[in-house]
Amino acid sequence: LDSQLEELRQQQAKITQLYQKRAHKITTQRQQQAGALSQKVTTLLHQLGLEGSLFEVQLITLDESLHPYGQEQIEFCVSTNPGQPIQPLAKVVSGGELSRISLALQVVTAAYYRPPTLIFDEVDVGIGGNTADIIGSMLQTLAQEQQVLCITHLAQIAAKGERHFQIKKQVANNTTLSAVKQLTTRERIDEIARMLGGTKATSAAHAKSLLQT
Repeated sequence: LDSQLEELRQQQAKITQLYQKRAHKITTQRQQQAGALSQKVTTLLHQLGLEGSLFEVQLITLDESLHPYGQEQIEFCVSTNPGQPIQPLAKVVSGGELSRISLALQVVTAAYYRPPTLIFDEVDVGIGGNTADIIGSMLQTLAQEQQVLCITHLAQIAAKGERHFQIKKQVANNTTLSAVKQLTTRERIDEIARMLGGTKATSAAHAKSLLQT
């Protein structure tokens, strides 16, 4: 038993040494890439309407135990307004901001990792005009390689989709239900025109032009 115990201790020492070597290599790579990722995401966030925001990837060193993902914890931090301190993402962002940060991360990392489906909710909160068009174009680009589902109230974004589903609440027998309908081309023009507002004729013409771009 003593002999077996000593052999196991030697194996443990070799494994620990191998772990430390590989963990150090991963740490070096993370340190090299964290700054570049932070800068790229920050640049995209400015394009997405969060002009004063700052995104930062922080590496938090862990204790000397052997951890399954290396010797540091990765934390995404952000400041969404000028002068505000950098804080962990989960503590400071709203739903719309989180959707836009997620969109920026997906665009930056698209060449390396493509989950089969992406879902964006409230990505259009507090934006309009040119920013909405930029977000729609980014979503459209992502959708060329994977499935993208986006819940939106903006015509500029809705017009970028390959398919358009309308969601309505209905009350039947004192029960509220959600109904989902895929729109035909004619129905889609009417729905985008409704989202645009304005006179019926002007909005319909604008809706057709959005769908053709």
